[in-house]
Amino acid sequence: MSDAGGRPYRAIPGPSVMPEEVLRAMHRTAPNIYAGEVVDLTEGLIPDLRRVARTEGHATIYIANGHGAWEASLANVAGPGDKVLVPATGRFGLGWAEIAETLGVEVELIDFGRQTPIDPNRVEEALRADTDRRIKAVLATHVDTSTSIRNDIAAVRQAIDAAGHPALLMADCIASMACDRFEMDAWGADVAVAASQKGFMVPPGLGFVFFNERAAAVRAAMPRVSRYWDWRLRSEPEMFYHYFGGTAPTHHIYGLRAALDMIHAEGIEAVWARHERLAGAIWAACEVWGQAGALRFNVADRAFRSHAVTSLGLNAPDGTRLRQWLEANAGVTLGIGLGMATEEDPHGDGYFRIGHMGHVNAHMVLGVLGAMEAGLSALGIPHETGAVDAAARALAAG
Repeated sequence: MSDAGGRPYRAIPGPSVMPEEVLRAMHRTAPNIYAGEVVDLTEGLIPDLRRVARTEGHATIYIANGHGAWEASLANVAGPGDKVLVPATGRFGLGWAEIAETLGVEVELIDFGRQTPIDPNRVEEALRADTDRRIKAVLATHVDTSTSIRNDIAAVRQAIDAAGHPALLMADCIASMACDRFEMDAWGADVAVAASQKGFMVPPGLGFVFFNERAAAVRAAMPRVSRYWDWRLRSEPEMFYHYFGGTAPTHHIYGLRAALDMIHAEGIEAVWARHERLAGAIWAACEVWGQAGALRFNVADRAFRSHAVTSLGLNAPDGTRLRQWLEANAGVTLGIGLGMATEEDPHGDGYFRIGHMGHVNAHMVLGVLGAMEAGLSALGIPHETGAVDAAARALAAG
């Protein structure tokens, strides 16, 4: 479908839809990187980022994607010979563990699979068994973008405390921050990582690492951290270029300023409520479609589903067939079944994801659902009718 046929919609779990305000803010000539507006804008970003993460701690910005934020967070608290505990619930939990291994960090993995959230009791057991206290941190994914599992970070903190263990709690909030409720300080996370291309509604390229004084103390005891990843100068810069370890990401700064203004104008509580409401509409539709037996949620329990992304399954290869039909005939792009391959479905063709994060509202969600119903009908995929009506009723009920 050409652009002349209407505006395409990427209903993928990042990069998310960029608001016009963000695009306009970025559409400018290169500014001075030594003085003036960009310097002033950057200084104002830090407290507003902390407001989104709900922390009184430090906020740092890296010119990096989420993988870079993973590495930045780890490089400041763990090195060769150290050990971390990773309770994984999907591809992205495993990915953070792989980053740790490339840094020479030993990983103790508790793999909960792709449909089950973290069991805090197993985390507590693993920490109690670590009698020599080698585990320096627990790496917990708040929302795994592949499986759409939403984990209880506060419960993981309680497990660490119950074990009497000094390990830091590090939370991957790349898919959840500014979408799902996340309370860094209240929930006891010592480190949180996020990125610009999801709830922050800015193009990929910025990674965010938040840390508290406990994590800062661990960094202070590290024998060496590479100058680029070191968060000390970034969090307490002596000169402007220290914020970014070099040249500033000028246009991303303008875009992020616009995005943060939008988030705070709406209010973070309202942002969370909007995502919950829109997710509920999508779930209502999928529950109706699933009555015919073909469509299924990856996460059965609503309490453990992300409000930013929903992972779904069909009989292979119908997930891929549906995605391809929607892109070709409706201008809608759904997310691939990333990390969902099985022995019976080696390419993950039975899975797909709906992204509903960031700059999204009711008519966007209803448009996606209407297009999906057309695709299910066109492809002869079994589904119950009335799903879009169910979504509309869910939205009307608030």
